[in-house]
Amino acid sequence: MTHPLIPQIIDVASPIAEELGLEIVDVVFQTNKRPPVLRLDIRNLNSDTGLDDCERMSRHLEQTLDTLEIIPGSYSLEISSPGTSRQLTSEREFIAFKGFAVIVTTDPPYEGQKEWRGNLHTQDETAIYIHQKGRAIAIPRLAVTKVNLDANR
Repeated sequence: MTHPLIPQIIDVASPIAEELGLEIVDVVFQTNKRPPVLRLDIRNLNSDTGLDDCERMSRHLEQTLDTLEIIPGSYSLEISSPGTSRQLTSEREFIAFKGFAVIVTTDPPYEGQKEWRGNLHTQDETAIYIHQKGRAIAIPRLAVTKVNLDANR
């Protein structure tokens, strides 16, 4: 379950990220840690996401969050890139990573396979669509357990 402050944090962080040429990919607020940890994954819209991007976002967002006092008490702010083994879950991620190499895991196996590798084309309510060696494959949504970016390709 997402923390109730997440939508407000996204509303504050998104314009900052946009101004810096970045995109918010994921936000998690871990209140079970002391101090609580606010983690944002960002992506550079024009190049590979680097440490400089994380530092710039951290400086700007920390100042704004502290000024607005959205989060009561102390907390730790972590800004990072989503990484290459990231699991895709939202519609937005499927759009952002179109054309990227993915691994689609199924259970039960689909057409005798539990793992499908290819380039992500799209997804809808019925299937995940990938391209594999020049052919389009539709993997039924009901069989899909997860879709991850393929870090090895």
